Amino acid sequence: MIGLDTNILVRYLTQDDPIQSAQAAEILERRLTDKNMGFVSIVAMIETVWVLDRAYGFSKQAIAATLERLLQVEVLMIENEQQVFTAMVALKQGRGSFADALIAELGTRAGCRSTLTFDRKAARVAGFELV
Repeated sequence: MIGLDTNILVRYLTQDDPIQSAQAAEILERRLTDKNMGFVSIVAMIETVWVLDRAYGFSKQAIAATLERLLQVEVLMIENEQQVFTAMVALKQGRGSFADALIAELGTRAGCRSTLTFDRKAARVAGFELV
């Protein structure tokens, strides 16, 4: 297995740099296999969403569609894939930010009854409780 950093994912998804994007495509489309998969950590997923939002101005719908594409890449093993999927659905449906939804999902997976927050926007996401 090979770990993939955020910048590899972003270059692959945005195709914005002729050299690095081609290298990222080579990695994801040819170098990775079902026997030599790419590992995408939760941190890399959150950073990727942040970069697509802040640096590239992707809409929430475009980010959700991009995450959905990543989740379908057979040669990627995404950490906590089910929670990432659920957070992507929440983003797609406008129920909060990806990061907030992922925090709530990971808390639920860990056995938390709720996740306490001062953030009114986060409190709209299932699993949060406004303090």
